[in-house]
Amino acid sequence: MAWGPMPVEATDDAFWDQFWADTATSVQDVFALVPAAEIRAVREESPSNLATLCYKAVEKLVQGAESGCHSEKEKQIVLNCSRLLTRVLPCIFEDPDWRGFFWSTVPGAGRGGGEDDDENARPLAESLLLAIADLLFCPDFTVQSHRRSTVDSAEDIHSLDSCEYIWEAGVGFAHSPQPSYIHDMNRMELLKLLLTCFSEAMYLPPAADCGNTNPWVQFFCSTENRHALPLFTSLLNTVCAYDPVGYGIPYNHLLFSDYREPLVEEAAQVLIVTLDHDSTTSASPTVDGTTTGTAMDDADPPGPENLFVNYLSRIHREEDFQFILKGIARLLSNPLLQTYLPNSTKKIQFHQELLVLFWKLCDFNKKFLFFVLKSSDVLDILVPILYFLNDARADQSRVGLMHIGVFILLLLSGERNFGVRLNKPYSVRVPMDIPVFTGTHADLLIVVFHKIITSGHQRLQPLFDCLLTIVVNVSPYLKSLSMVAANKLLHLLEAFSTTWFLFSAAQNHHLVFFLLEVFNNIIQYQFDGNSNLVYAIIRKRSVFHQLANLPTDPPAIHKALQRRRRAPEPLSRTGSQEGASMEGSRPAVPAEPGTLKTSLVATPGIDKLTEKSQVSEDGTLRSLEPAPQQSSAEGSPATEEPSQAWREQRRPSSASASGQWSPTSEWVLSWKSKLPLQTIMRLLQVLVPQVEKICIDKGLTDESEILRFLQHGTLVGLLPVPHPILIRKYQANSGTAMWFRTYMWGVIYLRNVDPPVWYDTDVKLFEIQRV
Repeated sequence: MAWGPMPVEATDDAFWDQFWADTATSVQDVFALVPAAEIRAVREESPSNLATLCYKAVEKLVQGAESGCHSEKEKQIVLNCSRLLTRVLPCIFEDPDWRGFFWSTVPGAGRGGGEDDDENARPLAESLLLAIADLLFCPDFTVQSHRRSTVDSAEDIHSLDSCEYIWEAGVGFAHSPQPSYIHDMNRMELLKLLLTCFSEAMYLPPAADCGNTNPWVQFFCSTENRHALPLFTSLLNTVCAYDPVGYGIPYNHLLFSDYREPLVEEAAQVLIVTLDHDSTTSASPTVDGTTTGTAMDDADPPGPENLFVNYLSRIHREEDFQFILKGIARLLSNPLLQTYLPNSTKKIQFHQELLVLFWKLCDFNKKFLFFVLKSSDVLDILVPILYFLNDARADQSRVGLMHIGVFILLLLSGERNFGVRLNKPYSVRVPMDIPVFTGTHADLLIVVFHKIITSGHQRLQPLFDCLLTIVVNVSPYLKSLSMVAANKLLHLLEAFSTTWFLFSAAQNHHLVFFLLEVFNNIIQYQFDGNSNLVYAIIRKRSVFHQLANLPTDPPAIHKALQRRRRAPEPLSRTGSQEGASMEGSRPAVPAEPGTLKTSLVATPGIDKLTEKSQVSEDGTLRSLEPAPQQSSAEGSPATEEPSQAWREQRRPSSASASGQWSPTSEWVLSWKSKLPLQTIMRLLQVLVPQVEKICIDKGLTDESEILRFLQHGTLVGLLPVPHPILIRKYQANSGTAMWFRTYMWGVIYLRNVDPPVWYDTDVKLFEIQRV
């Protein structure tokens, strides 16, 4: 492409047309032909030429949108301009001096082209976004024409009601258009350009407040875009209606290349970026909701300015919820189907985008969250998440996936129904690298969490609090734990209550408090069906006695920390009877050396992530959030939960070695006195003598007899008064909003390799690291 340092007049059509007149190019060709270095050189040496190129390319898209792209030549020009802008935009975003360029008006670019028209000229960015929106509903280019007759009576693009051209049946639209490979490809190219416009966010460093809205997203999702509703619906329906298995024929995907998948991926990515919205900051009233038809709920007060967030929060029909949930569950389960007939179905790769979408749905639409938990369909989301968590636990490059999976389960665990649903027997045998067990979905969750804690990598330690909080939240509702799961919980208590672990970091004792809370909830509220857990507690009673008699004198503390230096691994697998793993499962493996990953901002501590509520007699929740500045000496141990500083302190090595923090007698006493051991000690006091008597009388070594005795035993009237149930519910906060932003853009950055839209540019939102 002939550049040259001399400015070229904008009117020199012969020169500029060479950039988009070529017929046989693909977006990959454009990336190969125009290296980033060349764009940067033009940016530095002849900025006016780069400015003119962008302006002319946008002008061509606007003309295409105006005319309706009837000829093949016009379609080709629109696609080429779209590819060229996809190539150039990242190089413009990386230079702070150029960032305002698209938001400035171009002289003479007014609506009528006359000189006096400049006042109402639009910024280039707005013209570009509106043209993309129009082109996404352009008959015979990106949607099917509804007219049978010849070109001269073609639909007028300005009077066209794009709600009649929604891409796929589903929410608010019943008609499923005939699939068209060409339309899908054209939509995909335009969505790639749209995503590139939105990607300016990648070139700004992460901000603490997450308040800065993305001007591209803000404009595109505003009432200025007359296609906002049909486009939102098209994207959502395209994702949720996609079935990669393809009409139920195994190996079908090897015969027919699936052109839908790239579109679905692109749609999912555009959708989650438009929904990047910090719900903690916005409550601004906007549109009256009159245009939204019946799929959206008009009864609610007007929602946020961002129409995509607004529409998402107002979906309310049961059949729409069912369609969305079934679609997401089907796609999330897709990688699990793989394992029965190897390669028989197409394996999708965009599960991280789907998890972000599911999170946004639950976070912005409480009616959807309640719908998900209303039936056991929630388990169709739970099982794939546990599969991903277990599979990624050893892989440093998938820390983000681990976090989002855990965040979703934390959000769900704040609702009583989730705990109740977990009692459903687990019969689907998805091959997973975990011990074989017979039991419920609750057992599956506990066994997987145990595996993550004992055999995940170091960087998962910040998640331990979240994992145990989830178990605490569901524990009052668990009717009957299997022996395998009961043993896993006691193994965790054993590992976390060793003196060197308790004394080596300021926050480690919280893990013991969480586990004791789990045992207390089950003993007080679900004693009858949980003889396995009671038996496991009796067998491991020495752990509870050691906790009650925890040494607090300085020499003992010193000695415990000395022992730590000789035992580097905080959690061994010894003492946990690891049964054989499930048949057909592959072990979780670390990332290949050299795998690229993107950095993530730190997540808030569990005290910032959640809000404590007490369950009343009638099952309603009452918030227990302490007034700010309350002294942590009073109240339950849970009120002094991890602070932001815990990240460094959790790692046993860094605490005392760096001299930041070392345990004192006063510190140990301050929390030892609050260990909630009364209920368990009372249980041991009553049951241990009885169990020992059975063993002596019958000369028993067989546990089935003891379990039978425990099943029929009762502790009514012997235990302390039941404590109120405490639930820690996820609460929206700007810390997680920022985490989601960096995670989401990191996923999009790494997944767009063909062409590599952002790879060779200077992004600031995250760092690119090699494992």
